[in-house]
Amino acid sequence: MKKLLAFCAVLLPLALAQGVTITYWQYEFRSKVEAINELIRRFEAQNPGIKVVHQTFPYDAFQQKVAAAIPAGQGPDVVNLYYGWAPTWVKAGYLVPLPDDWMRRLDQDFVAMAQAAKVGGKLYGVPTAVRSLALFYNKDLFRQAGIAGPPKTWEEFIAVGQKLTVKQGGRFTQIGYGIAPDGQDHHLVREVLVRQFGGKPYSDDGKRVLYQGEAGLKALSFYTDWVRKHEIGIPGFFPGNNGYRDGFIAGRIAMIIDGSFAIGTIQQGARFNWGVAELPLERPGGRKANFGSFWMHGLTPLATGPKREAALRFLAFITSEETQRYWLEKVGELPASKNLIRDPKLSLHPIYGPFVLSLAYAKATPFVDEAAQRKVMVDAINRVLLQGMDPAQSLRLAAEEEQKILDQFWR
Repeated sequence: MKKLLAFCAVLLPLALAQGVTITYWQYEFRSKVEAINELIRRFEAQNPGIKVVHQTFPYDAFQQKVAAAIPAGQGPDVVNLYYGWAPTWVKAGYLVPLPDDWMRRLDQDFVAMAQAAKVGGKLYGVPTAVRSLALFYNKDLFRQAGIAGPPKTWEEFIAVGQKLTVKQGGRFTQIGYGIAPDGQDHHLVREVLVRQFGGKPYSDDGKRVLYQGEAGLKALSFYTDWVRKHEIGIPGFFPGNNGYRDGFIAGRIAMIIDGSFAIGTIQQGARFNWGVAELPLERPGGRKANFGSFWMHGLTPLATGPKREAALRFLAFITSEETQRYWLEKVGELPASKNLIRDPKLSLHPIYGPFVLSLAYAKATPFVDEAAQRKVMVDAINRVLLQGMDPAQSLRLAAEEEQKILDQFWR
């Protein structure tokens, strides 16, 4: 990334000496906001000709703000976005391609997952960090129940979950697993269980839904049976948008599946011994699968002339290896650099290690409309859990609905 910084330095016109102001937007997430504020302070100290204005918005309103502002010429020059939004944003004209040199550097320096930042053969963003999923577990509850360590297979997972679920007077007071269809569990079903059971969620070109087959049905049935049959979890057990995570932090949920981005929140909140493990397998020696994702920084069409060059310089700074190391410490997300991920200190780390190891086989879902496609899978799960629908019927409805989304986009 030093080469990239040098490359961008050469591009800076003399006009920057007179001062250029650029704007950076992201959604409100405390650790990320604090991290960017500190990075802006460091960047401006190194680049006295550039001022960066940092603005944040609530997550639920963020995409609407972008959609309203950029066409009106009043939005950001550099914007943070979830990789799954990129196809829709590109189609709407909210992003512009990065220079060809950036694509070559992405191919060379970043983990394979970052390829999802490309749309139509052009690069529209670069991540600072990447994410994968892992199993968080309450070591104290495990020890009290005489459980030696985290489950290695889903069969063990169910047995552990049942042992750690407590029901008094017909009411659950502690649950083994924090069911969260709209948390990370929709990824768990689509990208992990479908693959572990021998299927593929989509065609290689991402244009056809494939999870409606035998593997997909087995995955949805298996997951929903954690509630319907095994009773190791209950929807809405703990209140709040992130109730599964909050319940874990409160010591009322023994296990959750969450992303590496949750490390910081759990470290700050949990008052017990906890650990992290790679996701269980369908059987000993079975196929490993994981979901990978990332937020990336892209340029908007508002960044022109000297502002574009200043924005590229800022983009190089916030995706540098130095920044990635800081981001890991501050936010808890994994470096996107191949070089940093290879560091054995990271892969052997008791907390970060399971996430890092998972990056080798994690898949980033080829979303074209992340919000709509997420809703399809969440609805498929909830129809079974909350309405009692047969998993085969619910899965068939989901596949039909998502295929329409894909067809509409690619048409």
